[in-house]
Amino acid sequence: MLTRNLGRSGLRVSLVGLGCNNFGGRIDLEATRKVVDAAIEHGITLFDTADIYGNRGGSETALGEVLGARRKQIVLATKFGMNMDEEGLKKGGSRAYIMNAVEDSLRRLRTDWIDLYQIHRPDPLTPIDETLRTLEDLIRQGKVRYIGCSNLPSWQVADAHWTAKTHGIEGFASCQDEYSLLVRGAEKELIPAARHFGMGLLPYFPLANGLLTGKYRRNQPMPEGARMTREAQRAGEVLTEENWRKTEKLSAFCEKHGKTLVELAFSWLAGQPVVSSVIAGATRPEQIAANVKAAEWKLSAEELAEIDQITA
Repeated sequence: MLTRNLGRSGLRVSLVGLGCNNFGGRIDLEATRKVVDAAIEHGITLFDTADIYGNRGGSETALGEVLGARRKQIVLATKFGMNMDEEGLKKGGSRAYIMNAVEDSLRRLRTDWIDLYQIHRPDPLTPIDETLRTLEDLIRQGKVRYIGCSNLPSWQVADAHWTAKTHGIEGFASCQDEYSLLVRGAEKELIPAARHFGMGLLPYFPLANGLLTGKYRRNQPMPEGARMTREAQRAGEVLTEENWRKTEKLSAFCEKHGKTLVELAFSWLAGQPVVSSVIAGATRPEQIAANVKAAEWKLSAEELAEIDQITA
């Protein structure tokens, strides 16, 4: 497994990361153990979760239980900021909330430190300097080693960088956002900003909610148990005429090169210099092996140009 630095930081992460959003909810503890075992066996070191995953805390709890002593072998990333109660009181990026949220995550994960602690979404009620100063304190206390952001618009990423630099405190090492062959909006402003500020990009939904797996076919029955089969609203957003057209052209491109859509999706992301690790979830061990293998295709400049003509 190849590793890369997380942006300009010294944190090394595996080129393929494991998204742990299925733990504690969609799959049980034994299935989680098998997926984690397979990930470590295949050299994956970046495990990305969030306090909200698994019905509020379930993913962190499951991950903490199955890792055991192997926790020291991995880069453990989690997030805070989403609603953690029905009343909407436990959320955000304030000092008062973060200080409690980090202790809850540490307890659930059964660890003394978090390698990458990320704010999950913008908090319009809290000044970014309060969030960053709080995270700086957690770094000084040894509870957090690096910090990142997720789903922040590019202007807030720039504002956070300026704030950290101005106050001489730790800034975000990474941004985690949706990015795939079918969702390339990040290229307009976010990726140039990340590159300029030396941040690594951790793309989620690399397979465009499953459309780039090849298991969905236009005018064919939806596959049983698949994500977009379960989530009709998401299916309506993803299964558009434009995405069908692009996916069919990408499939033809893959057939010409003797590859699969999954291999193309991972390898294309791995070929983007700003990408530090491609985060993908899994519910079965065999998916881990497929994801790791998928990132091995080295696309040529000519092939990348052809892909751009299809998707950009």
